[in-house]
Amino acid sequence: MIIQNSLNNLNRKKYVLRTLALTMTATVLRWALDCLNQRKAVVLATVIETSGSVPGKVGARIAMSDLGNSWVGTVGGAGLEMKVLSRCKDLIKKYSNPYGEVKIFGLNKGAKGYEVQPLDSLCGGRVTLSIEVMIPMPHILLIGGGHCAQALADSIDLLGWSFSVHDTRQEFCNSELFPSSSKLYHSNVADFLKSIENEEPSKFSDILLLGHDWSEDQQRLLGLLELFSNSNLELNGSQAPRIGVIGSRSKWQEFEKQGLEKGISQEMLDSVICPIGLNIGAQSPEEIAIAVLAQVMSNFKNIDPNEPNWR
Repeated sequence: MIIQNSLNNLNRKKYVLRTLALTMTATVLRWALDCLNQRKAVVLATVIETSGSVPGKVGARIAMSDLGNSWVGTVGGAGLEMKVLSRCKDLIKKYSNPYGEVKIFGLNKGAKGYEVQPLDSLCGGRVTLSIEVMIPMPHILLIGGGHCAQALADSIDLLGWSFSVHDTRQEFCNSELFPSSSKLYHSNVADFLKSIENEEPSKFSDILLLGHDWSEDQQRLLGLLELFSNSNLELNGSQAPRIGVIGSRSKWQEFEKQGLEKGISQEMLDSVICPIGLNIGAQSPEEIAIAVLAQVMSNFKNIDPNEPNWR
């Protein structure tokens, strides 16, 4: 009877520990997903193998975001955790593309072996962790809901990216036309700019001006450039979205002239992509969508499309 009670107590403890571990895992993964949905890069460190006496068991996790300023979870605490947090912080600042590595930590000063990193610990065990940098997928704001925006939306869906739409015309900014849009901004230009001012600058990776009315596009462009310039943000897809404009050389020259007259710096104007899309002879909305999204992808992955694509 005593033995049976002891076994029951042990099983209850194991159940509680498993439940706590699953709860912690769910909390860490949910937090990481929330960060990615806010377009913040995340580093996820997971214990994948252990031997001997160790503080963190297989499945223990830490997730870090905000360039290392916030994190949740634990891989066991003490010196191991400090080392892992330090490595996560290095990686999240260094990499703008997905990246992964495996690290082995020996929990004593004299730990040796291939790629084993010794720690000042008396545990004496060994911990193997996978550390993964996760980069949020592009979220593109399509300004103007015409034929090109509709073709872009279809292709964005195929890529598994996200998009939102702004248009002053209700018939080109609705859930029937764009059923998978993350957000619809049906408003005049002034109200649209106020809405963007209240959003996180990094919410969108790219803003594409595809409007039917050049004067509206000029208002939007200069308003966005003023907003990001006043906040000292770079249009790099991370601090603030990259901005691209569809249109002719004469249209851009007029936009540039008006921007300079408004006090927008030449450097800020030069960071705008115009015309948008790789030069592949695109003519139809569907072809333009391919050219534009190929350019967005090359910027997102920091790849020069003119370089050979060796595998």
